[in-house]
Amino acid sequence: MTPSQRQFAASLAVVSSLLAAPAGWAADRLAAADAAMLKDIAQANIAEVESGKIALDKSSDAEIKKFAKMMVDDHSKGLSDVKTLAAAKGTELPAGPDAKHKAVALEFKALSGGMFDSRYVKQAGVGDHEATEKLLKKTQSEAKDADLKALAGKMLPVVQTHLQHARTLEAGMARK
Repeated sequence: MTPSQRQFAASLAVVSSLLAAPAGWAADRLAAADAAMLKDIAQANIAEVESGKIALDKSSDAEIKKFAKMMVDDHSKGLSDVKTLAAAKGTELPAGPDAKHKAVALEFKALSGGMFDSRYVKQAGVGDHEATEKLLKKTQSEAKDADLKALAGKMLPVVQTHLQHARTLEAGMARK
């Protein structure tokens, strides 16, 4: 092989690898349904962090403040895990709460005392965790991406613990 043939072959190899790269990158990208589930999981974590911060500020109940602190801490960690996976898979996540959760935050900010505590536990504690548990189970069974399934599997026991805790808080409030 002459020097010019070697250079041509090397150039051809570089061009071929560059043309093939997007196909390889696409293999790491999520299917649309998987990306939507990942975005929903991100949204759930964002909402729990935001509502937990509101509860830390507004509630005077020590148990609810403890629960809210756990929500902020655990869901901040969950959101970090979601962001890591999204970055690896080339999926853009929402930067903040969606319209539904913004409306709930406004409602929470307008309430105080026992009304706030009751609504926070019912909505963010029980309702949102029931929805998130359902989402994570759906992700485990329907997602195509193994990493996304693994993330859902990692998050599910945490969400189930939160849900049980919220139900206990709700039951305690009903007895008061």
